Amino acid sequence: MDIEQFMMENGIEINDKVEIEKGGLSYFGRLMPSSGDEIAVLKLENGYNIGINIVGCQATLIEKSVEGEKPIEREVVGSGSSDKTVSMLLTGGTIASRVDYRTGGVSSDLSIDEIVSAIPELEGMANYRFKVVSNILSENIRPEDWVEISRAVYQEVEAGADGVVVAHGTDTMALTASAVSFLIDTPVPIVFVGSQRSADRPSSDNVLNAISAVKLAKSDIAEVMVVMHGETSDTYCLAHKATKTRKMHTSRRDAFRSINTEPIAKIRDEVTAKTSYTSRDEVELSYNGGLNPNIGLLKFTPTTKPETLRHYLDTMDGVVIEGTGLGHVSKQLIPTIKEGIAQNTPVVMTSQCLYGRVCNRVYDTGRDLIKAGVIPGKDMLPETAMVKLMWVTEQTSDMNKIKRLMTTNIAGEITSRSIPDKFLK
Repeated sequence: MDIEQFMMENGIEINDKVEIEKGGLSYFGRLMPSSGDEIAVLKLENGYNIGINIVGCQATLIEKSVEGEKPIEREVVGSGSSDKTVSMLLTGGTIASRVDYRTGGVSSDLSIDEIVSAIPELEGMANYRFKVVSNILSENIRPEDWVEISRAVYQEVEAGADGVVVAHGTDTMALTASAVSFLIDTPVPIVFVGSQRSADRPSSDNVLNAISAVKLAKSDIAEVMVVMHGETSDTYCLAHKATKTRKMHTSRRDAFRSINTEPIAKIRDEVTAKTSYTSRDEVELSYNGGLNPNIGLLKFTPTTKPETLRHYLDTMDGVVIEGTGLGHVSKQLIPTIKEGIAQNTPVVMTSQCLYGRVCNRVYDTGRDLIKAGVIPGKDMLPETAMVKLMWVTEQTSDMNKIKRLMTTNIAGEITSRSIPDKFLK
């Protein structure tokens, strides 16, 4: 007998809550798709999956899955004593994904109900409002989606949310979170959270990440942050300032790092702050303009030709360059850069090194770049500088104002000094 026959004989379907008895033991959970002919996969109440060989098993239906359209927006009141309301916005990504057993790939198609039922620990932690903004993998998210997400966040805070959690794919999560940092001044925590493994995998990191995100959303830290595992085990999560965050590994559960600074907080049983932060209600809620998507990010290599750079400068409203070391490019590119700046296309220099800061006054090449009008990106991450230039050029086209804004710390993207002992930490 295969799994399909087993389900038919016992009157159960995928996503039903069931009890499976085998060998005198009972297992309760939600029936998940299975890639084995004789294996029933259950998602237990603790969020983990188990596989049970169906030979000699008896299944009992506990609760049918609800068919029909997935809810776009609804309110769920926690059963605990919490007086905090947390808005949870779904945008897609692995945290809202599962394995498609027909193709073997991962697809982003979990509904809000399915996500919440997979993490029963969330119940009672807060009063929740849920809203689906989108449901796409993060590599498909574009700047216009950043604006849509930021407006959804703003509306939730304006409506009285004590904190906002945004479920997002990890690949571009730091970019979206950075955009929200520039677009919104927030009096409450705004927390971006994702997962490296899909929810139906036993090694999924979504449970601890989501629980930690809600804890942080209820805290006093009114910043835009990214929350992910702090190490590979399910022990604690770290909160990173959005504009100083980068995904540093393709698949590790602790892939995210704070660059040129340390994490804002550690989340275990409680939220423990590690750095200074903006406190709840310290600033007033405001929405700050929009984004100009016509900004380029160019990585300099020894093969970069002047005509390649010229194409960027001729077609973009601003260019961020990832230079080498202290922020350098080859001398043959400097005349092209100077011409572009003379035509009112701002050029910002960052470093491929990530750690440390740009300093264009040490070597002749750097001094020539300063004379050409290049804006030093200080210790900004290249992608953060790109997002910031998108925000700045939407506010003004005045080159002096652009330079002043790009060299001023707006959302924690620039630190006043580099901390040597934070290198690769």
